Amino acid sequence: MSTMKSLCSKGLKIVSGAAFAAVIAGSASAQTSWDMPTPYGATNFHTMNISQFAEDVNAATGGGLEITVHPGGSLIKHPEIKNAIRSGQVQIGEFLLSRLSNENAIYGIDSIPFLANSYELAGSLWEASRPQITALLAEQGLMPLFAIPWPPQGLYAKMEVETIENLAGIKFRAYNAATERLAQLAGAVPTQIEVPDIAQAFATGRVDAMVTSPSTGANSKAWDFLSHYHDVQGWMPKNITVVNIEAFNALDDATQKAILDAAAAAETRGWAASMEETVTKTQMLADNGITVVTPSDALVSSMQAIGETMTSEWLDATGAEGQAIIDAYRAM
Repeated sequence: MSTMKSLCSKGLKIVSGAAFAAVIAGSASAQTSWDMPTPYGATNFHTMNISQFAEDVNAATGGGLEITVHPGGSLIKHPEIKNAIRSGQVQIGEFLLSRLSNENAIYGIDSIPFLANSYELAGSLWEASRPQITALLAEQGLMPLFAIPWPPQGLYAKMEVETIENLAGIKFRAYNAATERLAQLAGAVPTQIEVPDIAQAFATGRVDAMVTSPSTGANSKAWDFLSHYHDVQGWMPKNITVVNIEAFNALDDATQKAILDAAAAAETRGWAASMEETVTKTQMLADNGITVVTPSDALVSSMQAIGETMTSEWLDATGAEGQAIIDAYRAM
């Protein structure tokens, strides 16, 4: 399955940082410690997968490289994680890939509604977009190790949403540029809210609806503050784990291989965990009293139309590079 291919594909060129390596190399052969910030809680399936990755690296290197995972934004908050890795403040970390879409729209391809709304399609889209995303990250001194999708995004609200018009004027939680634009096109009022603040935002009336995964809904105990989950299966945004290239190049060959092998295993394991998460967390929503709704044809049709508009806008923003990704994806 294409989704299970390692991000660290043959042909990826790693740019050497000789000065940085000279400082670090002496200790790499003994023991090296890395800090790894992640934005989600310790029991989130993404974080659990990353914790296993860190354990695998530690075991494979005989303790030569110890990666300490800092979940839930406890070390660095989500919006700052990428730049902290880039600057060398930390060596490795995880973030939502589409958060970077304000830097370059290419990063937001996995958040276009209804472009890829199944695991098979999401895998093909990642395969088509991975080379360009890898090149963009390399320009900032970053190398992707693995990327894991969230379960398909659904619509949460305090009432049943039968048509898109029901969202008009509703305060709508956004978490990236794509969800902000989705809210605007639906006639809603977008408000940026991070995952740890979702419950409070609903309780205080800052937002009344959101689009997110069954995982985030269940982990946030959405049943405490809303009543309906509409299984629209809109899109599947990915979390990506990246490493500072200079920090990676400072390691010896055996340690580098241990990281890449553990990353390949994490990607395979993470995609499988995401599939399982979709089933178990949707059931958890229902078990705790949320009404799980099969969306109406009218709602799906309206959201598909929004997706077509956003695809067109994305292509306008990305030009020939974006068209090349879409062409490659549709040819798969």
